[in-house]
Amino acid sequence: MGRAYEVRAASMAKTAAKKSKTNAKYGRLIYLAAKNGEPNPDLNPNLRREIEKAKKENVPQDVIKRAIEKAIGGTAEEYHAVRYEGFGPNNSMFIVECLTDNTNRTFSEVRVAFTKSGFKMGVDGSVVHMFKNQAVFSFEGLNDEETLEILIEEDCEVDDIEYEDGLTTVFGPITEYGKIRDALVKAMPDINFLEDQVAWIPIQYTTLTDEKDLEQFEKFKSMLDDIDEVQDLFHNVSLEQKS
Repeated sequence: MGRAYEVRAASMAKTAAKKSKTNAKYGRLIYLAAKNGEPNPDLNPNLRREIEKAKKENVPQDVIKRAIEKAIGGTAEEYHAVRYEGFGPNNSMFIVECLTDNTNRTFSEVRVAFTKSGFKMGVDGSVVHMFKNQAVFSFEGLNDEETLEILIEEDCEVDDIEYEDGLTTVFGPITEYGKIRDALVKAMPDINFLEDQVAWIPIQYTTLTDEKDLEQFEKFKSMLDDIDEVQDLFHNVSLEQKS
């Protein structure tokens, strides 16, 4: 199994996140998209995409509405995108992306998650060189050849396309994110993206077979789930061996 499996597994894992965390996450993303552009999703593609993702995660309409109204009202909130990197057992590596209005608090909480899980927090740049930052889309309804034909017709640059068990996963440069997405939506207006994001894709994967290592891995993910400011966790741990 390849990266398509990992993307699908990561997507499935997201649905297990706490509802309050999911609401808070998309509330911040929608607020930022509305504040940095038009508050009308018909005129702001970024805002429209965040709203679509939020609805897919069953974020209540009132959460979406409040975030947009907060942006329109000019509420003096300032969020910062921060990234933390670290290491775990058996050459496992982790990238934690956060969106926060208090970087000191978020750094402290993420550091505690690393420490209490038996992991080690690294310095900026210590892990990302072992990952590729790519636009990733996963969906059903088209195979890899059909997808490639569509993207070529729309002059999209693509790094790779995987097709596995009816799931197609497209990997492309982050600069092509909007172009690839628009091409796929144009070809299939009712497309349901199982994955739709800019992600850190490992160059190489590792497996955790020791029971203690697996417990630490699960503990780390659980502690991050309790931190509202954490937006995404990327890692090079293969999920194929996990039950």
